[in-house]
Amino acid sequence: MSKYAGKKALVTGGSNGMGLAIAKHFVDGGGEVIVTGRSEKNLQDAKNTLGDKGHAVVSDTAVLADIDALAATVKDKVGSLDYVFVNAGISELGPLELVTEEAYDRQFNINTKGAFFTVKALAPLINEGGAIVFTTSIADVTGTPGMGVYSASKAALWSFAQVLASELLPRNIRVNAVQPGFIDTPTAGAAGLSAEERAGFHALGDAITPMKRHGSVDEIAAAALFLAADATFTTGVKLPVDGGLAQHISAPQEG
Repeated sequence: MSKYAGKKALVTGGSNGMGLAIAKHFVDGGGEVIVTGRSEKNLQDAKNTLGDKGHAVVSDTAVLADIDALAATVKDKVGSLDYVFVNAGISELGPLELVTEEAYDRQFNINTKGAFFTVKALAPLINEGGAIVFTTSIADVTGTPGMGVYSASKAALWSFAQVLASELLPRNIRVNAVQPGFIDTPTAGAAGLSAEERAGFHALGDAITPMKRHGSVDEIAAAALFLAADATFTTGVKLPVDGGLAQHISAPQEG
């Protein structure tokens, strides 16, 4: 299949989970992709998975110097980009009384500040008619206890996406977001949990999701690639991929 033949993409946080799935589907469709991450081992594994059409770059989204270096690397390796998937992110769960300044800064530095400056650095390299897809989260609308900082960082990311959709219109660059619900990933969307806590979190996700299951990384990849390549008359949109959870939460409740 050569749907993406001649197209070039970059996926931040692309060494595993949802990001790697996006990159793999893109390469399988004939495209060339650069993935970023912080772990050299994970990036090497990703490179082995992606083959000759995949490039792996060590880059920390929380470090602005790394973002500048990434832009230079992109220019050197592929020249320009058609699609940018701003996917790197972390979540650290905890109620108000347990949140530390360090945990707050980590989440905002990666999920929000890093994402914004990644787009600032890469936007000049995106071809006219290209697209940016952010990864937000169902948490940005749920008000779930223990997710205050994470939810806020993703809500801010969605605000950025809406403004950038307007600002980049003159270059015909579309900006949209995919909004995952509970997805099967290596961390289950919550870093630092024990195996027992992760199992409980997984069971909770299945219980509250109307479709009564977790989504797969392939389902996220399909949605993200749709927004990037197929939804050519769509910008400033957030697409829930959550088994109906957002719709269930926002629907009027019978009392």
